[in-house]
Amino acid sequence: MKAEQNEHINRFIVIMLGFFVFAIIIVVRLVAIEVSGQRDKIQALEDDWGLGYHIYYPPRGDIYDRYGKLLAGNEQAYEVGVDLNIVHRTHNQEAIAFALKAALADHPVYQGSSDYYNWVLGRISATPTLSDTYRLVADFVSVKELGELKQWADRYAAIKPSKDENAPVQSLAGLIYRPRMKRVYPEGTLASNILGYVNLTGDGLYGVEQVYNDDLAGYPIEKLYNRNPLNAGQIPKIPKGTDIVLTIDRDIQAAVDKILDDEIQKTGSSNGTIMVMDPRNGEILALSTSPHIDPNRFWESSDYIKSGSPYNRAVNTIYEPGSVFKIITMASALNAGAVKPDTTFFDHGVIEVGGINIHNWDYGAYGEQDMTGCLQHSLNVCLAWVATQLEPERFYKYLDDFGFGHITGIDLAGESAGLVKKPGDKNWYMGDLGTNSYGQGIAVTPIQMMQAISAVANNGQMVTPHVMMAEVRDGRQYNPIRTSAGMPISSDTAHTLTEMLANSLENEASDALITGYRVAGKTGTANIAGPTGRYLDGVTNASFVGWGPVDNPSIMIYIWLEKPTLNIYASVVAAPVFSEVFKQVALLTKLPPDEIRHQLAGMTSGSGNTK
Repeated sequence: MKAEQNEHINRFIVIMLGFFVFAIIIVVRLVAIEVSGQRDKIQALEDDWGLGYHIYYPPRGDIYDRYGKLLAGNEQAYEVGVDLNIVHRTHNQEAIAFALKAALADHPVYQGSSDYYNWVLGRISATPTLSDTYRLVADFVSVKELGELKQWADRYAAIKPSKDENAPVQSLAGLIYRPRMKRVYPEGTLASNILGYVNLTGDGLYGVEQVYNDDLAGYPIEKLYNRNPLNAGQIPKIPKGTDIVLTIDRDIQAAVDKILDDEIQKTGSSNGTIMVMDPRNGEILALSTSPHIDPNRFWESSDYIKSGSPYNRAVNTIYEPGSVFKIITMASALNAGAVKPDTTFFDHGVIEVGGINIHNWDYGAYGEQDMTGCLQHSLNVCLAWVATQLEPERFYKYLDDFGFGHITGIDLAGESAGLVKKPGDKNWYMGDLGTNSYGQGIAVTPIQMMQAISAVANNGQMVTPHVMMAEVRDGRQYNPIRTSAGMPISSDTAHTLTEMLANSLENEASDALITGYRVAGKTGTANIAGPTGRYLDGVTNASFVGWGPVDNPSIMIYIWLEKPTLNIYASVVAAPVFSEVFKQVALLTKLPPDEIRHQLAGMTSGSGNTK
């Protein structure tokens, strides 16, 4: 009896499973019919009414300088494609390929093919399918190039049809032009290393274009389109991408670009970098690095880019900075109380640290010096001794606090974190403490140096360098909240060291000095290592960092000239560049000389007591 009941139960389960499977088959079939029906409807729309689906891209957001001057915008361009259904019926593939090759002779063949004619012919000779009826053959075609294509259409139309049925059809039937926007840079090479560019697939590469690509690009939408050009007004209106307002001052940038180009040629340097920043808030006013490419014709620099050369040397390239790094060593020691400005050191011309004998840059001995004298004469021996007073643990803790070995977070693509060996690393030796103290055996980026030394120029507070001031969406401006990048030293240390550096420039009558403005700064001349790791004779990196006016710094400048041949020393080739840049920035920002500024400040502070 029990076995019979089990048999009935099993039979019932089998029947229920059969019904369930049958139901699933019916549902799947209904879905397939519905999908097929939708496809048939879409195909019917395409066949009967000339309609089809297309992705519409919004105009890319504009990029402006801090005063609203356009640095990157858009102009009318076209996407050119082919309706495979039409060319398959017309057999005019060869005519289309020939006309495209002729009309777009100057257009970059971004597909990477060396034979554009055959590439197009292969794409448009494919047999159309239900889901594949459109082929893109050229993008970002200019108005002029489109005009040339239309001239080819007129030429073909004037040709009498051949009586030979096998003869190629001379027609551009099936060619489709869809309006879109093309990226343009009205200032050409100006600020190109900051901006980056938009490639021929619409993607932002390098610089601001890459970092803010999603915001600038906006959000595309897919909608039905009408193939009939008479109905172009049916193209949907799509909100444009976000506009970006940069901290860059177009006029300062132009001045700095020219100074850099002139100095590279004058000094015989292989490359160069100049940065101008407001040390109070991290706003980059100008950033110029070589070479300057024209983002309107970025493909002409493709070999340079593909070679792995940095697009922006200020953020992408690491190097041994040399004696500008002595600012960091002295700041750390002063802040830790290891030395004071009047601490004396007797320079014998050599010091041994970790088994390495360290000499001064000129192999000279300078006798008794206070800490200002050590900076003024840029004594490697003295600064190595200062680092030993800190000892490794505190010295490298300060380097970490100053941000070395970390990215600054600047909003430019491809930033490098640099290289810092520390105690505990398998390749660190005690001798590194000595060489790192004066900027050798450590690799940094110029932007890292700028951020770290901003603490000295800004009352102990480091700032985060940045190039974006605000975003504008839907007519509203959004300003990001900026926070401190840390406070590695006290305000008193910052003021003390700034005064020491100002005195050292004045005591040596440096070429960095500017009439009417008191400034602080430091040179840096670093030997460059060759392929074997040994330093090359007579090949250097020449740097200078400076800021002013000393009592209220608003301008901070970093100079880096690579492998100068006129003279290998920064005091000769880099210090004068600082002076020239500072004068230009002061002029363009209408910064009064110190004496006038102090008089104006006195008049303002006393105005409340006058009637």
